[in-house]
Amino acid sequence: MGSREEIVAAAAKVMREQGYAHATTKAIAQAAGYSEALLYKHFKDKTEIFTSVLTERLPALGSTLDELMDTAADTPLAANLARLARITLSFYLESFPIAVSLFSSRELLATHRERVLSRDRGPDVPLVRVAEYLWQEARLGKIREDADLDAAASLLLGACFQYAFLASFEDREPSSKELDEWAERLAGTLLVAVAS
Repeated sequence: MGSREEIVAAAAKVMREQGYAHATTKAIAQAAGYSEALLYKHFKDKTEIFTSVLTERLPALGSTLDELMDTAADTPLAANLARLARITLSFYLESFPIAVSLFSSRELLATHRERVLSRDRGPDVPLVRVAEYLWQEARLGKIREDADLDAAASLLLGACFQYAFLASFEDREPSSKELDEWAERLAGTLLVAVAS
């Protein structure tokens, strides 16, 4: 791993533990084992480090959706929905404590919004991608033709986001078993609503 990747990894750890406001470039540099000057060789400022953490260090929801699209024909809908719910739970649990600090500063939120939208990576992308995946399952005949797939995608992502919000608020880290069980419950409920 190069120095840039180590800095982003260290920043993710510091930001999770201390929040964005207290995650100084000095603290990030110390956690990475580099000088603060080296940080500025890779990043313009703390905001750029922060946006790199959000876009590079979170569970791979996008690649999981790519895999689900590719294997939808060969895997039962219930298994796919459970896998999707599980990765989405992990994605939000990892990102929520960091991303919530975006709203602590209008300037930070505006900068982040500008950067992610310029890369077509806004917060609407997971919603669009999950709906696309559900449409793929519908084309395979696994989902009812009259099912509202945009609403189903919103319900799944919203439920996962709410779970992450409550876990963060309660300052608890759910076990892998808890996450697996909740993912199965979410998938089962969604399956009843949309399956053909």
